[in-house]
Amino acid sequence: MDQHRNKATILSILSMGLGQIYNRQYIKGLLFLVFEFFCVSYFINNLGRAFWGIVTLGDVPRTLVKGKWVEGDHSIFIMIESLITIIFLIIFLVVYIQNIRDARKVARLREEGHPSNNFVQTVRYVLDYKFPVAMLSIPTLGILCFTILPIIFMVMIAFTNYSSPNHIPPVKLVDWVGFDTFKNLLALKTWSHTFYGVLTWTIIWAVLSTVTTYFGGLLVALLINQQGIKFKGFWRTILILPYAIPQLISLLVMRNMFNGQFGPINQYLQYFGIDQIPWLTHEIWAKVTVILVNMWVGIPVSMLLIMGVLTTIPRDLYEAAEVDGASGYQKFRIITLPMVLFTTAPTLITQFAGNINNFNMIFLLTGGDPVKGDYQYAGATDLLVTWLYKLTLTQNKYNMASAVGIIIFVIIASFSIYNYRRTKSFKEEDMIQ
Repeated sequence: MDQHRNKATILSILSMGLGQIYNRQYIKGLLFLVFEFFCVSYFINNLGRAFWGIVTLGDVPRTLVKGKWVEGDHSIFIMIESLITIIFLIIFLVVYIQNIRDARKVARLREEGHPSNNFVQTVRYVLDYKFPVAMLSIPTLGILCFTILPIIFMVMIAFTNYSSPNHIPPVKLVDWVGFDTFKNLLALKTWSHTFYGVLTWTIIWAVLSTVTTYFGGLLVALLINQQGIKFKGFWRTILILPYAIPQLISLLVMRNMFNGQFGPINQYLQYFGIDQIPWLTHEIWAKVTVILVNMWVGIPVSMLLIMGVLTTIPRDLYEAAEVDGASGYQKFRIITLPMVLFTTAPTLITQFAGNINNFNMIFLLTGGDPVKGDYQYAGATDLLVTWLYKLTLTQNKYNMASAVGIIIFVIIASFSIYNYRRTKSFKEEDMIQ
């Protein structure tokens, strides 16, 4: 009974495409054979070196012989090439398994008396029934090449000693060091003090910036929507201007306005007898400044979002509450706030995650300054992401920067997934649909 099925399976195991040819799907079988031929040719030339490279990261550094440099192994290039080859091997194995499953499936249909589809019928079947899957394969390959591959590379860097001055290719080789980078970051005093300080400020910044912009936007949206407010379109237009202007321009203008000596804000305060305030040069004032400027830039975004939600709340709910004698605060607490939070909770979580990585606000406004002497390559207002930038592009501490990047990912992913799954909008998704 399983005669066709067993033969097709064995042939597909022996070589890709043989099972399809046995099932009289000749073009599909030839395509599988061609794919296998090119893959095997590639692996013969590269697979052995890939496994050697991923284990050793190279053996011979560049050396100076009789006044001339003799090129050696470049550890990072070897790591990237090995990683690409291994990922390609995984893709090949997945396709190989699918080839076996396809041959076995078609053979089973033959045993049931159904004729095998020819190539045209197979293409038509894919377009009619598997079109979304076929189209999704293209962006999936893009994500694999430009997202997953760099992430894996970054994770691998964190377990090496890739940093200046002693381990920068091609002059020096890079070695695997296991969890030493994380131990130094979390336990070594010179690094851990900086890490915990920057991490604490990053969390405080993310919470304050999210809460202030969200509830500031909620307040402004409620004020504009109040009955009796005239020229609502004018107010909406004026309040959205900070968001409409490119953030780069807004932040650079703000940086000049808050300049300690020559900034117009301090000069204006002097007219009222107030001494100059070190907005960007004092640790506490710098942190207050970035929060205030973030409110200026972020409140319009929350205002627009919440105004859209407010228009969807049925007026009947407010009229029923008024009949029951509810005050304005009670209507806000019982009707408005729950409805707004229900709709915008996922966006609120996204804003929090985005603020943890809000590179532009810190880098363009303060550059992470003021300098803090007991920190390693970080300033008082640096977030983890701006510290990572400095470690990478100015200090060449690539392994330490990769470890920081992994920790950022773990924090954001854990927080976002946990809180999103606890929101009512997630729990009641099926009810809405």
